[in-house]
Amino acid sequence: MPDVEIGIGKAGRRAYALDDIAIVPSRRTRDPQDVSLAWEIDAYRFELPLVASAMDGVVSPETAVQIGRLGGLGVLNLEGLWARYDDPTPLLQEIAELTPERAGDRMKEIYGKPIEEALIKERIQQIREAGVTVAASLTPQRTVQFAQTVLDSGVDLFVIQGTVVSAEHVSTRSEPLNLKRFIAELDVPVIVGGCATYQSALHLMRTGAAGILVGVGPGQANTTRSVLGLGVPMATSIADVAGARRDYLDESGGRYVHVIADGGMRTGGDIAKAIACGADAVMIGSPLARATEAPGHGWHWGHASHHPVLPRGTRLKCDQVGTLEEVLVGPATTDDGTTNLFGGLRRAMAMTGYSSIKEFQKVEVMLAPAALTEGKRLQREQGIGMGGL
Repeated sequence: MPDVEIGIGKAGRRAYALDDIAIVPSRRTRDPQDVSLAWEIDAYRFELPLVASAMDGVVSPETAVQIGRLGGLGVLNLEGLWARYDDPTPLLQEIAELTPERAGDRMKEIYGKPIEEALIKERIQQIREAGVTVAASLTPQRTVQFAQTVLDSGVDLFVIQGTVVSAEHVSTRSEPLNLKRFIAELDVPVIVGGCATYQSALHLMRTGAAGILVGVGPGQANTTRSVLGLGVPMATSIADVAGARRDYLDESGGRYVHVIADGGMRTGGDIAKAIACGADAVMIGSPLARATEAPGHGWHWGHASHHPVLPRGTRLKCDQVGTLEEVLVGPATTDDGTTNLFGGLRRAMAMTGYSSIKEFQKVEVMLAPAALTEGKRLQREQGIGMGGL
């Protein structure tokens, strides 16, 4: 793709958000009941291509179990309240009731309590005893410190997640995490991210990761673009990383690394377009925060919302629209695509004639920028949500 001249001395690629594209119907349609949404990563199979974001307002041990029973994968944040407090329920309620002026400082105080290894073990065991696949998340900065505790507790999938994760972190102050060596020494598959470009994804794939999280700054509770200026529109980002997956498949002699689109998706249509661009599954947060069972009581905040020095997130109000089951698989309680998310994906696949996720990745898409509402325009300018900013 040719660069666009931004000004004398600087050029850049034109990139596209999910709102900028549309899926093209084909000559064939299919019965929705003949469509499979299942996907597999390593030895684990899921009936929904869903990874629930490791955020305290979205995934508790209880909702991780419920999501697992509905066919998805819930990822527990091991640096969140569930690993800091015996009973974080009153604190979650307090966070939901904080005024905007008080929220930032109080959340820093709440998250200032040290992480307890005993609680990490307890939470993982609680999910394991329910009989669902166990996934838990740490940032690269905490991975070495707590990794052995996580592994000893019986986690099935290990997620290493940060705003931007690279395979070549350089530091003159501390020994950086060597992802390639670390992953090679583990007995469990690792999902790592975020990344947003072909080259960074290819390097992460070479570390041995089983899955790559794609997305830098797209989530609705994320203000990375405003604070740091970083962000890549999601449609282009997913397609670039899918291209890296294809090339790495040849380079490695057949090793397939799963691409998981992370953030910026609110509706079933957004999820369908992410998979059409090449994702194997999606990681979502704010749509699940709208479920009545969500631990955030209708509020949603990201990993970096309570950063002690430079917060890069906002506490976002999410109107509760239905149960977790209704949000994921219906029946829909809204007509805007925000409930029965995976029913929407199933219908999109059926209407284009595809019966599996991997087949649907080949569907034709076209540039079709939608007219933005004032609300969407403001969200784009602020860099929160809307599929790619």
